[in-house]
Amino acid sequence: MSMKINRLEIENVKRIKAVKIEPRESGLTLIGGNNNQGKTSVLDSIAWALGGERFKPSQATREGSVIPPNLHIVMNNGLVVERKGKNSALKVTDPNGNKGGQQLLNEFVEQLALDLPKFMESSGKEKAQTLLQIIGVGDQLVQLEKEEKELYQERLYVGRTADQKEKFAKEQPYFPEAPKDLISPSDLIRQQQEILARNGDNQRKRENLHKLEQDYQKINDALSELLAKQKKIEEDLRIARLSATDLQDESTAELEDSISNIEEINRKVRANLDKEKAEDDAKGYRSQYNELTEKINDLRSKKNSLLDSAELPLPELSVADGELIYKGQKWDNMSGSERLKVSTAIVRKLNPDCGFVLLDKLEQMDMETLKEFGLWLESEGLQAIATRVSTGDECSIIIEDGYVAGQEHPQPEQKKEWKAGAF
Repeated sequence: MSMKINRLEIENVKRIKAVKIEPRESGLTLIGGNNNQGKTSVLDSIAWALGGERFKPSQATREGSVIPPNLHIVMNNGLVVERKGKNSALKVTDPNGNKGGQQLLNEFVEQLALDLPKFMESSGKEKAQTLLQIIGVGDQLVQLEKEEKELYQERLYVGRTADQKEKFAKEQPYFPEAPKDLISPSDLIRQQQEILARNGDNQRKRENLHKLEQDYQKINDALSELLAKQKKIEEDLRIARLSATDLQDESTAELEDSISNIEEINRKVRANLDKEKAEDDAKGYRSQYNELTEKINDLRSKKNSLLDSAELPLPELSVADGELIYKGQKWDNMSGSERLKVSTAIVRKLNPDCGFVLLDKLEQMDMETLKEFGLWLESEGLQAIATRVSTGDECSIIIEDGYVAGQEHPQPEQKKEWKAGAF
């Protein structure tokens, strides 16, 4: 059974003179009144009585009072909590008359239930961490998110690089007529030199023929004198003619053109190679990007499975990117009622034995929000004691000048005056 407050009596605490309240068992008990009447003092008194010395107000005793604070709270299981006397000593008594102390209270009182605004005012990440820790998946989720962040950053770099490579590849010129490989100038020059050597040999043969023809002409002029020599020259001439008849010079025009244009050809070849490399690089990075995307999606799936399998305080409550998410909205986009629901549900999850929460300053909430929050509390069997600067009908109790409006006020204490010799 979750613990709730059945009845509370407070005297001389901060602005409270004397207050008796019986909160609703479930739902919202709204304490109203104008400013500086003692509304917040009621909540501070409950927190002090149940939460211990860390919640004790810095000036606990009501200003002007000669009687120390007196706090008396009865829980729904019959447990009685008291603080009274000069030192406000704690006394805890169970229904059987057994005595206890702060340790007994700590077993069912959740600290955040006594100061819910502290949780509500914490950062988004702090709220999320609180939730993850109480459902037991905080460490696992932190590791998964760390891995996701690392993969995301890696993918971001790879994706940007792929985009750059693709853009660079598109901007590169391409020459389909260019050969696949670079042309070597030395090979072309060697081929040219071989042809020139063969052509030079042909030229020498032509020159030899010309010389023999000249000689022949001279011999003919001196035929009578050179008959013997004529026969030899005729033979040489016959042989020379046979050797030169089928000679045909090879053209070096194509090679000469290639040599003269080699730089332009090779420029095109290099451009084509650069474009192909850029395209290959882009494909490689795009493939890496897709692989990283798959890994990130896998991690996100694991995170979702982890949260889906966890016992969350509220339906549609989750954590994404280190932030609380309720009904698809982050904290700053939640309504006031939704924020109260989330905070109260998380506090209850922290300690299921604690069936109540204290809330201060609900005047920022409209009537519809208050009603909605109250109905949700009732449906969950939770008790909330809250304050609001108002004297309207929405308030269960009105505090005026340290008293509950409409309650019979005790007579103000009289400070005793001592006279010398009088007893």
